[in-house]
Amino acid sequence: MPLLPIYLFSLLITFASASPTPRSQTQTLELKPEYFNPKLPLPPPRTLSSSKKFEGSSDLVKLKYHMGPVLSSSPINAYIIWYGHWVPQQQHIIKDFLLSVSPSPAVRGGAAEKSAVHGRRAAVSTVADWWKTVSLYTDQTGANVSRTVLIAGEYSDRRYSQGSHLTRLSVQQVIANAVKSAPFPVDHKNGIYLILTSVDVTMQDFCRAVCGFHYFTFPSLVGYTLPYAWIGNSGRQCPEVCAYPFAVPGYMTGGGPGSLSPPNGDVGVDGMISVIGHELAELSSNPLINAWYAGEDPTAPTEIADLCEGLYGTGGGGGYIGQVMRDREGKSFNMYGRMGRRFLVQWIWSPVLKACAGPNALD
Repeated sequence: MPLLPIYLFSLLITFASASPTPRSQTQTLELKPEYFNPKLPLPPPRTLSSSKKFEGSSDLVKLKYHMGPVLSSSPINAYIIWYGHWVPQQQHIIKDFLLSVSPSPAVRGGAAEKSAVHGRRAAVSTVADWWKTVSLYTDQTGANVSRTVLIAGEYSDRRYSQGSHLTRLSVQQVIANAVKSAPFPVDHKNGIYLILTSVDVTMQDFCRAVCGFHYFTFPSLVGYTLPYAWIGNSGRQCPEVCAYPFAVPGYMTGGGPGSLSPPNGDVGVDGMISVIGHELAELSSNPLINAWYAGEDPTAPTEIADLCEGLYGTGGGGGYIGQVMRDREGKSFNMYGRMGRRFLVQWIWSPVLKACAGPNALD
């Protein structure tokens, strides 16, 4: 679960209005997107080495397996709680991302299509390919994290049942309400519960220390032990913290490059996508906080996405996010989802490469 870098702990900037809601549109695969490696004013949260192959690779990283379970039962059933006021188009973007994790026979234009990159040909990078790195993690029986994620249920808490400000305990009550009122089953074997809060909902430590987190429910509160994750829409509260690199603090630009243009036209939701990916990867490889993490303190583990926070492509580090793509409208992304929708998602630590890795790697 990501803790913000120390230089952001004291940052709390509130915006007067949210990003405009994007209109529904169909995206198609661009065969010749522009590749670029922008240098932005915020340095990456962690720079573990000067490796030229994958930024973040380091012999000092001691990621260990602590004998706990991973989400190996297939499929992984995601139960989504939409807390607060959500616009359908925003929900569609998020659901497209989640459904793009599973292997699919078709990214619009075909997964076998090629893009020209620096005079050579590179395979199209997809969300499903990104998830392959997560699926390399195994439990003590050798079973891998499942390659398939399904949306098994959705529930809208439009009445803000726990108010417009949540805490780490009250968010579990949101899950308890969903389980006890029976829109959701108690899915011990395959289930994960995602609480996604709208732009007007605040959360304990949001923006100050976390952009999202995952844990498991307490039987005393919910009645069961269930893995869950919370992610908030930062579009109004702190986009330059939790929707980076689609927003950067104005006082830090110094006349240099500004923020990147979000691929789906919604700073808050496009920023959420990478945080959702971050938490989903860690929830799958460390659901009960006793499986894959670095460090000796399970109450503050460094997990497989924490190690690569802020890295989106080859050559990242030192203020560079890495090689990413830019479409004809100037929108930035590094992978395709189903039906050609574009996303910008951080890389994940590979237990095989011992480095940060992603499907858009150029070396």
